[in-house]
Amino acid sequence: MVQKKIPMRRCAGCMESHPQKDMIRIAWDGESLKVDQTGRARGRGVYFCRNAECIEKGRKSRGLNRSFKRNFQEEELENVFRELLMLIKEV
Repeated sequence: MVQKKIPMRRCAGCMESHPQKDMIRIAWDGESLKVDQTGRARGRGVYFCRNAECIEKGRKSRGLNRSFKRNFQEEELENVFRELLMLIKEV
């Protein structure tokens, strides 16, 4: 029996690889950043672990700017990180 390969993604906060299903995706479609809870939104994606420490590391190290190779507005970044933290607290 052939085992399926598990897709792995690297966290933009801690820079460790984890299974994709255990991560939260942030999508950028060329116009705006948004938290992609379905994992199927259009655009490039960056992943974060589902813990507050990794999200804070990503915020401090400007992980989204580095991964997308852009400088986003602070307000836009704050909205995304706030939504990420709320999403983690729900689970």
